This record gives sequence, structure tokens and C-alpha cells, in this order.
Amino acid sequence: MSTYKGVLYMRRKLLIKRARVNVRYKFYEMKNIVQDFNISTPPDLRAWMGCLGWCAKAVDSLSDRLSFREFSEDNFNLTEIFNLNNPDTLFDSVILGALISACDFVYISPDADGYPRLQAIDGSNATGKIDPVTGLLTEGYAVLERDDYNNPILEAYFTGEATIYYRKGCKPEIVKHSVGYPLLVPVIYRPDAVRPFGHSRISRACMSIVGSAVRTVKRSEIAAEFFSYPQKYVSGLDSDAERMDKWKSTMAAMLAFTKDEDGDHPVVGQFAAQSMEPHLAQLKMFAGLFAGETGLTLDDLGFATDNPSSSDAIKAAHENLRLAARKAQRGFGRDFLNIGFLAACLRDDYPYKRQQFYKTKAKWEPLFEPDISQLAGIGDAIGKLQQSFPDYFTSEKLRDITGF
Repeated sequence: MSTYKGVLYMRRKLLIKRARVNVRYKFYEMKNIVQDFNISTPPDLRAWMGCLGWCAKAVDSLSDRLSFREFSEDNFNLTEIFNLNNPDTLFDSVILGALISACDFVYISPDADGYPRLQAIDGSNATGKIDPVTGLLTEGYAVLERDDYNNPILEAYFTGEATIYYRKGCKPEIVKHSVGYPLLVPVIYRPDAVRPFGHSRISRACMSIVGSAVRTVKRSEIAAEFFSYPQKYVSGLDSDAERMDKWKSTMAAMLAFTKDEDGDHPVVGQFAAQSMEPHLAQLKMFAGLFAGETGLTLDDLGFATDNPSSSDAIKAAHENLRLAARKAQRGFGRDFLNIGFLAACLRDDYPYKRQQFYKTKAKWEPLFEPDISQLAGIGDAIGKLQQSFPDYFTSEKLRDITGF
């Protein structure tokens, strides 16, 4: 126990991390506050600001393509553990949270019968000290329940020997186990040596670009009002003339002006209407920057192209997104294996070695589902390969390629 940092240290660490995670969630949920420069905005509209769902699109476009199937060489029957823990919700929730906050967590606990129970905890409610070799925690901390004011009610501190629960107003409860690792497993997106807890899909560049784009949308809304009703003027009007209501004069179908005693009459004119093209060009520029940052296309961000794309063209346009998804699959596959490893240890009440699971690999559904033309090409290629390697293609390998 002397090597552990302790629960107080973990609480402080979570407080530091929580603020950054909440910022990412605000951008994902389009509740972020965008600064107005107060240069071209009328005073009555300075409090109004629109929103854009580009950050949510960047996350969802990747998370929706990551579909975990099963474990191959599953000697310890890990797939059964996940199948008994609502995998459709668990995997989607963990993957989505990891892409937003860079790291999500899965909390493992025994149910009434001692079988592993898996629960997803978002990155703003859990943290720990990580072993960079295995990707497992050496100790961890999580807030399992909060009150209406976001204050912790139930906390858990995880060590290799026990899970200690702290309920507000009660004495700590210690639940011992023989797993040998904390029963809190991180699921990390794009970890590296400098940042072992990974990087968020919503990067600083994404947040900056979205802020600039939202300001562009606001300026275009203001300009649209002047575009719809261009400013007009009347010159040469007598100072004693009756003042006209501005809405009446704008919307009236016919206006009459009489000559004065000298035979002069007012001159009515209109200022040139503002063009919406600069705002559209600037918004498209920011869309291009955001697409380059996230591996998306302008079609994904609402700027449709003229011709519909084929399946091959879509895959080619999303090459960077495909590479990012492959990278995410490798990282998440390791973390899902870690979850299954600790759950198997808890299920069997035996401290297995991590090396015993080296043959077990995570399998995923194809990132891009093939269309009819692609299936025809795949079938032709498989037929030719079968002539040279008769026993190579099995139904399982065919499913890995096509998803069928």
C-alpha cells in the first residue's frame, strides 16, 4: 500500500482533468460559448450566438464505423462475459466517450452471484495511474454517483488487492479480490509516450475552427437582414414634413410625395444591398479546414458536391478517416482485451497472467460496407486466389472482408 498515491491524490487529479473533459462535451453537445468580438454585431444581438454540429459530426463519423464483433482464439470465453453485459450499449458508450474525452473507463464489479458486471464511466468521473506497458492501471479512482449539484455521493478507490467504496456520511467499505490489478480499466484513443491517456477527437484546432465558423454564421445572419430589406433614404424632404413610420414606408406598395411651394420634391434612393457571398466563402473555408483536421469531406459538413459518389469514391475521399479508424481499432482492441482479462480473473477467482491471453485478438466489422459492384470484384478476386491457395479463404475470413 505504500506505493500507492492514495485517494486524496486521485481526487485532486480528477478535479484538474474534469474541466478539460467537460469542455469537450460542451462542444460535442453544441453548448459551448463562443466569444463575440463586438465589432460588427449590433448591441441587441451580442448575446445571441448560433451553433454548429461539426465536432459532433467528427466524433460520430468515426464512432459509428467502429463496431466490435468478438474475440478470436477466445480460450477464456471472454466474449460470453461481454455478451452478458449488454454489449450493444457498453461498446458504443465506451467508444463514444473515449473519442470525446480521450479516455473512458470500464468499472468491473461482481454481481450477487459473483459474475463480472461491466459499467462504463466517462472520463470526467474517473482517473488513475497507468502502466504504459500493459495499459492497465496500478491504482484508480472513480465517482460512481453524484447528487443534483454534481457533488460526489459514492466514490470508489481501486487497488490491486481491493476496491474501497466511500459513501457520503458512511464509513468506507472494503471489497477484497484476488485479481492483482485495480478493477478499473481505461479505454484510450490514440495514446503515446507523452500522453498515455490519449488525445481527444475534438482537438484544440477543431474547437478554434468551430468558434470562427459560428461567428461567421452570426455575421451572415445579421447581413441577411440588411440583404432582405436594403437601407433606403429620402433626400430633400422638408423639415416640417410629417415623419413616416419606417416599417410602413418599407412595406408599402405605393408612396406619394408632393411638391413644395417652390416646385421641389424629395428624392428617394436605396443603398446597394450587402452580398451574402463573402460569408458563404468564409464558412466554406472553415469547413475545408475542419475537414482537413478530422479526415472528413465537405459533403460530410453540409457542402454537397454536384455528382453522387460511388462506394469506391467515398472510401478514397475518407482515406484519412479510415486510417484513424484502424488506429482506433488497434488501441480499443487492446483495452477491450484488458477488460476481458480482469473480468475473467474475477469470474474464476484466479489471478491469471496477462501473457496467457496473447493469442486472443479483437475482431471488428469492416469499416466500409461493400456495395454490389465491390462484392462482384471481391468474388472475382477470391475465385482467382482460390485457384492458387485452395484452403486459404474460409467463411470467417470472407466475413472479415465483406462483413457477411
